[in-house]
Amino acid sequence: MWYLLEFHTFFILFWEDTIIKELQINNQIRDREIRLIGSDGQQLGIVSAYEGQRIADEEGLDLVKISPNATPPVCKIMDYSKYKYEQNKKEKEMKRNQKCIEVKEVWLSMTIDIGDLNTKANIARKFLKDGNKVKATIRMRGRQQAYAQQGVEVMKKFADILSDVAKIDKQPITEGRNISMFLAPQN
Repeated sequence: MWYLLEFHTFFILFWEDTIIKELQINNQIRDREIRLIGSDGQQLGIVSAYEGQRIADEEGLDLVKISPNATPPVCKIMDYSKYKYEQNKKEKEMKRNQKCIEVKEVWLSMTIDIGDLNTKANIARKFLKDGNKVKATIRMRGRQQAYAQQGVEVMKKFADILSDVAKIDKQPITEGRNISMFLAPQN
């Protein structure tokens, strides 16, 4: 569906995407012919939508269009409310089993000493053991921008210290005043 909005002398067109999230059930099915699947999973053949609805009503169940793009569309006789309940249950289970990977950031300096570098590496090691990615960043100040290669060397030392628990996901790259590198946990 197109929408037309007028702002003074400008016209803007918007397209609204209509996504069918719900399946067509019972009297919403208006196709002439459908391929019918019984409640036990058995193929009942190609019948009219009216005939399919009559069979579903006799069994006390719903007629649900499960494959609208097929020719003819495929409909199944099932308990629609039970089907929706099981789908919601599966979605919740999938969300519960998802693991969110966060990106933690560690700031380094171009003139960092080995002791401080080890301290930052220990912090990054904890993040990596928790399953998170680590972004190591160096901000160059003033004349340090002329010696960006030294910052890349610091990044490589940092990655070498963490090589037992991490692998380089994205090589050190200079972006303006910053040098950044991504480390991912080894599996």
